[in-house]
Amino acid sequence: MLMEIFHNTHSSFFLLFFFLSYLCAFSFSLSFSPIDNYLIDCGSAVDAIIDNRRFVPDSFRSNSPLFSSSTRSVQLNGPGSSLPQIYNSARVFDRPSKYVFKIRDQGTHMVRLHFHQLNSSEIDFADVKFHVLVNGYVVLSNFSGGHNLLSPRVKEYLIFVHDEQLVIKFLPARKSKLAFVNAIEVISAPKDLILDTAQFVNWDKIEKFDGLSRQALEVMHRVNVGGSKVTPFNDTLWRTWLPDDEFLKSGDGLKRVYFSGRIRYQRGGPSREVGPDNVYNTARVIVSTNASIPNLNMTWEFPVVENYKYLVRLHFCDIASISVGLLFFNVYVNGNLAYKDLDLSYLTAYTLASPFYMDFVVDVDHSGVLSVSVGPSEKSLDHAVDGILNAVEIMKLNKSMGILDGEHCAGLILNSWPRGNTGILVPLVAAVCMILSLSAFMHKRRNGVKNSMGWHKLPTDVPEMNPKHGNQHISVEM
Repeated sequence: MLMEIFHNTHSSFFLLFFFLSYLCAFSFSLSFSPIDNYLIDCGSAVDAIIDNRRFVPDSFRSNSPLFSSSTRSVQLNGPGSSLPQIYNSARVFDRPSKYVFKIRDQGTHMVRLHFHQLNSSEIDFADVKFHVLVNGYVVLSNFSGGHNLLSPRVKEYLIFVHDEQLVIKFLPARKSKLAFVNAIEVISAPKDLILDTAQFVNWDKIEKFDGLSRQALEVMHRVNVGGSKVTPFNDTLWRTWLPDDEFLKSGDGLKRVYFSGRIRYQRGGPSREVGPDNVYNTARVIVSTNASIPNLNMTWEFPVVENYKYLVRLHFCDIASISVGLLFFNVYVNGNLAYKDLDLSYLTAYTLASPFYMDFVVDVDHSGVLSVSVGPSEKSLDHAVDGILNAVEIMKLNKSMGILDGEHCAGLILNSWPRGNTGILVPLVAAVCMILSLSAFMHKRRNGVKNSMGWHKLPTDVPEMNPKHGNQHISVEM
């Protein structure tokens, strides 16, 4: 009897230990601790806690990243603001100024710039215009800090850093003579956030696009398809995902699905840093309810700036099928067939509720609209799900002269603040920019392009499974 009690107690202790160990490991897997993590509350004198993160002032301390003596801090007029604390102050510049951040983890870094119009008796923000450079990339050109900033705006960039510092420069436009910023984030990104290869989708062919990880990217749209807004508090990389309703152009015959089970992240597939649970547990789907397959596509249209290349990242997670091996569909980007007969079961090692994403690069013409569509394929089955999409991210790629905004390269902008006679200097800088552009173009032509998979691919040596057997997940229509 004593041995039985001891055995049961020992077993219970072992199970409890295993469960606690699992929870501990699971909690660590949810957390991301960037090596470089600068959160700066510009112009403030005290720390600010936002989404459980501490933003520190940019005051002139020995470790401050601000390198300028010609600045001033501005406070918001009037108490009781409902905005986050970082928008209650700003750092204002009346001449070119910079922040220099020491980088320990070379690679892609997330840079977020926070702006909001301030009511201040000291400064008139109505006609403020300025430029912002990040490591030589023109990320903002003639950015207006006036009446169009009635609500906070966050400009987000992904910048590859190959040396030991990241420099953010603020330059007032010549007519404005004023620049400002409310808060700055510089965070080292996970290594799997931006891979080096994507698929370049053209109207007549699909080619390999190399060197993506070393491009400068501006986040234009980040959309949670079929779900609600995801805030930085609920995202492992402190991102915001907006609902897709305003971008959806075809709503008839579509359904929203929600999933309350566990999202199965797999080795070789996207991590929670690529996409959080709150993105993958909602989706929009096309469902065949009878013996005929619906003749329709789900289509989203996004406003973008013309004459740029864009990275389009599409997130998929089969939370709607009752079994593996039943979901087949086509994917279109800008009206071009980007992937035919997509089989999520194969791509996720025959596992339901397992995330997968694809990266495509496309050109955008004078229309200023980028479209994404998902619809049934020739392999689609009746009485099954015939299309699914969980999330969309759209990011602008820099032009060859390092331009993400405007028409002028960094050299011309920097020399808009003259130092002596610029009659010869400005054309010389323009010529240098053009030579660099042609050099980059010829280098790309010499390297050429080849067909390749451009997405995060899971292992292909998956076991054979009967599609009639598998875990069943019931989706509920909203």
